[in-house]
Amino acid sequence: MTMLSKTFGIAARNFVAYPSMPDARALVDYGVRVEELGYDSVWVWDHMLLGVDPNFPIIDSLTTLTGIAARTTKIRMGTGILVLPLRNPVALAKQLSSMDQLSNGRLVMGMAAGWYKREFDAMSLPFGKRGKIMDQNLEIMRRLWTEELVTGDYKIEDEATGVQLNYKLSKAVMYPKPAQPHLPILIGGYADAALKRAGATGDGWLTYFYRAEDFKKSWDKVLGFAKEAGKDPSQVMNASQLPIMVGPSKDAVREDMMDWLNKEWDFPEHSDCTRESAIMGSVDECVAQLKEHLDAGVQKIIFVPYKYQMDQIETIAREIIPRLKAS
Repeated sequence: MTMLSKTFGIAARNFVAYPSMPDARALVDYGVRVEELGYDSVWVWDHMLLGVDPNFPIIDSLTTLTGIAARTTKIRMGTGILVLPLRNPVALAKQLSSMDQLSNGRLVMGMAAGWYKREFDAMSLPFGKRGKIMDQNLEIMRRLWTEELVTGDYKIEDEATGVQLNYKLSKAVMYPKPAQPHLPILIGGYADAALKRAGATGDGWLTYFYRAEDFKKSWDKVLGFAKEAGKDPSQVMNASQLPIMVGPSKDAVREDMMDWLNKEWDFPEHSDCTRESAIMGSVDECVAQLKEHLDAGVQKIIFVPYKYQMDQIETIAREIIPRLKAS
């Protein structure tokens, strides 16, 4: 058992399809409402830039969570995921430790190396080195959170672009530390390199739109990498983001759900994420489908409700989650 075992979170719509625009204040109100409904956590998406034609306006993930933290008292807050190589690790370590203090220890960070090259180009960061940048940033942040004095010379150079990233820490002191003794970091990604990072370096794995059987296949790899790194596999955490639409039956809602997934969501060819991961149908049908994910080893389910409609969110909270907790 881990802190995430059989817990249920909900995604927030901090990005929308243009010409619509996300509403920052409404997002904070949303966080308050889902806490009232009993969700254990609320999760936001993260990009600097997203799309061209179509493009997807997006409110900054950490700004959104800070607003929610100030208005709530119990609900945990997470990123699904934060693109770590796009951030300065010293500045991010300070921001996250401050947010964890503000929220009284309610952060659960999902982080990944990123996939959208346009963002890296816009920020003069070498896309081909994103895995190495991520590993370095993780090390710097964790040292700042756990050590009193941090000294180290960190450098990454990209021969193709000539870009150099240098962080020279000399007796660097960062206080206050996060409120949590160990701020949880779940690693997102699909390739074996990401799964190894999740098991060996991170506190666990966060995935996106996986069927139960595909989740289990990759989760077994994560646990294997954790064991190779000398970690206790029983303490490795996971969370799975799943689209869901509750209605009269699976057949009745399938067309609308597939239309939404095709218009607003990305399914990388190199991954196992798929539209067929969608949870659809009556309450009974949805419960049965979700139990397959729990049986496959999913600890935390993060619901991505159809078009973020409040009636969907309320039905999940009142009719689906209690049955899953009791199963």
